Amino acid sequence: MQERLDTLTAWLNEKNIEVAFLNSTENVYYFSSFYTDPHERLMGIFVFKQEQPLFVLPAMEVNQLKDAGWQYEIIGYSDHEDPWKLIQASLESRKLATAEAVSLEKEVLSYSRSEAFLSLFPDAKVVSAEDKLNEMRVVKNDNEIAIIRKATKMADFGVQVGIDALTEGITEMEVLAKIEFELKKKGIREMSFSTMVLFGEKSGDPHGNPGDRQLKAGDMVLFDLGVVLEGYCSDITRTVAYKSVTEKQKEIYNTVLKAQLASLEASKPGARIGDLDKAARDVITETGYGDYFPHRIGHGMGINVHEFPSMSHLNDGILKEGMVYTIEPGIYLPGVGGVRIEDDVLITKDGFETLTKFPKELQIVE
Repeated sequence: MQERLDTLTAWLNEKNIEVAFLNSTENVYYFSSFYTDPHERLMGIFVFKQEQPLFVLPAMEVNQLKDAGWQYEIIGYSDHEDPWKLIQASLESRKLATAEAVSLEKEVLSYSRSEAFLSLFPDAKVVSAEDKLNEMRVVKNDNEIAIIRKATKMADFGVQVGIDALTEGITEMEVLAKIEFELKKKGIREMSFSTMVLFGEKSGDPHGNPGDRQLKAGDMVLFDLGVVLEGYCSDITRTVAYKSVTEKQKEIYNTVLKAQLASLEASKPGARIGDLDKAARDVITETGYGDYFPHRIGHGMGINVHEFPSMSHLNDGILKEGMVYTIEPGIYLPGVGGVRIEDDVLITKDGFETLTKFPKELQIVE
């Protein structure tokens, strides 16, 4: 935690920025080891160029913040208090009423809170904090990687639970409930996104919504799920066939698998990020399904399930050792069905490692 605060403080000094305000749950956790959802209440960290940092949050959560190891000033406010007035008083006591430049998370801070923050420094120019924060978070340290490994094991487990639950006539929501129930029994409090279980033609919608569709022979079944463990996420997709599979379904599945393997093989330190998308897209396009692969190859993953970088063909960024991201090509035929195969990938010194280990060969579940 201290090393991260020091790095951000050094950046503030380099850029002559007086203060950065970190408001997102994810960045608050990254710089404090305190993970919570304050709902509509204000929570954030003020990191200063010269002064020690300041944490503002609801008074009801102050003890948890201290337990997480925060050792600097805390403003804990009650619901009847205006936290911005308390913040202003703290800044005045530090003689920080003026600043040439300030920084905030432009992509996540609400308009009303931006107004409140900037009213504290009315003459300051605003610098986006996102580029620096993304640069810091994109390469994971050994502790982060160890936690993500545990989270990916839970994702693998969730897929197995889902497959084991498949029986003719069961609904998507019933399978989903079994997955999340078994994960809760393992100690998982939160999924990293809404769990997806899609049968048959519904698997042809990349972001379909599970419902009361009943399972029948010949259906493709798509599972997309992930967990939050110790503040870090996992994300896996597997597609299986139930009882039987057509030659067309086999062709689509094998094309997606070939595309995913091609993208994985392109994963190594120094590789252009956009080339991973191109490697998979070329395979799918050459087979005639290019119009049915509508999304990027993947996304960064860590405290957020979707975080920097976006793994699109336009990204000229370079892969670095310690980066974690997803590789998830898919083919989706509207009204017919689809296939997606997704793994969580770690860039190593010499190449890559797939952190999700669930088998990818086509399974026909009897």
